[in-house]
Amino acid sequence: MRKVLVITYYWPPSGGAGVQRWLKFVKYLRDFGWEPVIYTPENPEAPAIDYSLQKDIPENLTVIKRRIWEPYSLYKRITGLKQDEKIKAGFLSEKKKPSFAENLAVRIRGNLFIPDARKFWIKPSVKFLTEYLKENPVDAIVSTGPPHSMHMIALGIKKRLNIPWLADFRDPWTNIDFYGELKLLKVADKKHHQMEKSVLIKSDAVSVISRTMAIDFNRLVNRQYEVITNGFDEDDIISFPENEKDEKFSIVHIGSMNHARNPIVLWRALSELLKENVELKNDIEIKLVGPVDISVKGFIEKYKLDDFVTYIEYLPHNESVILQKKAQVLLLVINNTPNANMVVTGKLFEYIASGTPILCIGPENGDAAEIIRNTETGLISGFDDVEKMKINIFEYYYKFKDGSLDTKSAGLMNFSRKNLTKKIVGLLDRIAK
Repeated sequence: MRKVLVITYYWPPSGGAGVQRWLKFVKYLRDFGWEPVIYTPENPEAPAIDYSLQKDIPENLTVIKRRIWEPYSLYKRITGLKQDEKIKAGFLSEKKKPSFAENLAVRIRGNLFIPDARKFWIKPSVKFLTEYLKENPVDAIVSTGPPHSMHMIALGIKKRLNIPWLADFRDPWTNIDFYGELKLLKVADKKHHQMEKSVLIKSDAVSVISRTMAIDFNRLVNRQYEVITNGFDEDDIISFPENEKDEKFSIVHIGSMNHARNPIVLWRALSELLKENVELKNDIEIKLVGPVDISVKGFIEKYKLDDFVTYIEYLPHNESVILQKKAQVLLLVINNTPNANMVVTGKLFEYIASGTPILCIGPENGDAAEIIRNTETGLISGFDDVEKMKINIFEYYYKFKDGSLDTKSAGLMNFSRKNLTKKIVGLLDRIAK
């Protein structure tokens, strides 16, 4: 077997969206002739802990863990957070409006910790891995980001050992939705762009998760970009009796809901519909599973929807899969940011595989909307289209009432994790020749 070193910040028991992509690729790499070796921090600032993900780690996998120093303890002292509280990217705050200290901390983070707060792990990792790889050679290296410090580690190794390198982007770099909120000075912004370009130029291959992301990167550096989406794992699909579906007309959102992902159009539409239809008031239930920003809760209160909303803390992945199956409708909210067209969240594909209809809020010409239309799994409305939102809700509601609420999930296997791993292996085979 050929060997590939995977440099990733997120690895079980770390939970959240960032860990899923390469955990699932690693799970199936051996099926296609590649033996993975993982390099990951021993003590990361994980957004959540999820021990259920450890079942996907292949037996006898080599996992190299090295301690990392991050400035989060300092950040927590400045902002008044407890040391055991988790920090989540893109959040104003789950509990309160951002303070002066928090705004100051964001400015410090954006201008001093470039490309991100893991920058202090780059030099020691390059030094360690350079020596390790001389004794334990591999045929290729993969870096996956964000955090983009992982790419900078791979770049350092590339310069020293010239090992074929695949840079995998789960999210954009300078075009990520919260980049504009980092309060960057011109010199910091320039440095981010320089680092980003160096990765795009020096890597032997670049993979991205959506077609529009590839177009956007091509604007920065003209080269070939491989679109390899996220997906679902067939092992996670469970048979679920229809009689165990939620009794109420449940609209369920899985995952974090920050201020950029606040479905204001949904709150407005529901507020109007509940006034117009007494029966809906008795049937509807909204479940928000995961962290919810204070700004989102403010709009829920504004439109007097508190009585219909249930907040559920982070669930292990295996439990969230069951919740997706039980739901009557799954809510997918695309980040309302300038890069919205390219946003394809990882949970979209698990939503598709669940067989539960999707209610999507986002650009109707975006990549996520295109996937939903092609798979015939949901309805889409724009960020401000209240009337379309009301029509979509009622279409699902009437089908719920007559027992015909389901989806087709056409072309589902295009997004299976095993088939997507085959595409990644095609890239590795190419650059390793």
